[in-house]
Amino acid sequence: MKKIVTVNSKKELAAFIDFPHDLYKDDPNYVPELFIAQRDLLTTHPFHKHSSLQTFLAYDGDKVVGRIAAILNNNHNAYNKRNDGFWGFFDCINDQEVANMLFETAAKWLKDKGVDQKFIGPVNFSTNEACGLLVKGFDSPPVLMMTYNYPYYADLIEEGGFSKQIDLISWHWDGDGYDDKSVRLLNALQERLKRNNIIIRKVDLKNFKEETVKLREVYNSAWDKNSGFFPLTDEEFNHLAKDLKLILDPDFALVAEQNGKIVAFGLALPNFNEVLQKVKRGRLLPTGIFKILLNKSKVQSIRIYALGVIDGYRKMGIEACLYGTIIKEYKRKGYKYAEAGWTLENNTLINEAIIAIKGDPRKLYRIYEKQI
Repeated sequence: MKKIVTVNSKKELAAFIDFPHDLYKDDPNYVPELFIAQRDLLTTHPFHKHSSLQTFLAYDGDKVVGRIAAILNNNHNAYNKRNDGFWGFFDCINDQEVANMLFETAAKWLKDKGVDQKFIGPVNFSTNEACGLLVKGFDSPPVLMMTYNYPYYADLIEEGGFSKQIDLISWHWDGDGYDDKSVRLLNALQERLKRNNIIIRKVDLKNFKEETVKLREVYNSAWDKNSGFFPLTDEEFNHLAKDLKLILDPDFALVAEQNGKIVAFGLALPNFNEVLQKVKRGRLLPTGIFKILLNKSKVQSIRIYALGVIDGYRKMGIEACLYGTIIKEYKRKGYKYAEAGWTLENNTLINEAIIAIKGDPRKLYRIYEKQI
């Protein structure tokens, strides 16, 4: 007997978080999320101060066979003048009936909240967090903060009545398989920027709190034209920055600054998923914490996480300087591969720039929508 259960208890929440571990137990590319991080995201994250969600589990008898979260993102709707609802944290066995039950339950919860436009997903909670369904590139594990799923998910979603909203591209470079023109021209580009009083420097970790305030302003303005974007609140950005500080390499955390004003930043992160893949069921205890400590220095890849330039400073060479500096450090440290993403499929300016340095669009992620 198949049924949907509304997650209300700690036990049910634990079952919700743990379900993917069982579903993907035989998949060598699966990377478990840390339990405490997922619990925080679903219960105490600053998102919950302005918006809401409800999680659901699908059962067949006494066995969990699927999960989904219905997400009402009030800040997204206010900023974009929409009345949309979202779904995320979707995982399901290959069973259309179960998938339909999950989608219908999440849609009903949103309708009861007054949502009457689009039903969009997968997003966890928005495009500011993990989002998109993997539809191309199933042959390797996801990099840090990117999603992963079985190929059959696309069929479940499309048979559920959803159609493509937009694709997100993740770009790949193997070893030294990149065009190093931006590295070779780095000194000349930096000298040109200096004539406009623009310098490239590392994020000052000793004054991280003050830096975060300036970086938040850049983040919320540099991406304001992105599909589905809305500005992060101060508390949300501080929460993100605090998490990233735990794993960032200062050589890959860069800003462009003009007379004390940050006008751009670029950030690449060690691909910590290489470590998390060794942490069974995302548990730090009893052995997970030791696996993290023993393996964190052995990471062999990076994810270029973000590169943003505020309006008025684009096409000045800042982007090339940031990329060039990251590539230079990547080469010096001897990493085996890099992934940059995601970028919107219709962001021609940045996509052409990435193609020019031999980026390979190896992975593709899709966001779906339908009328609720």
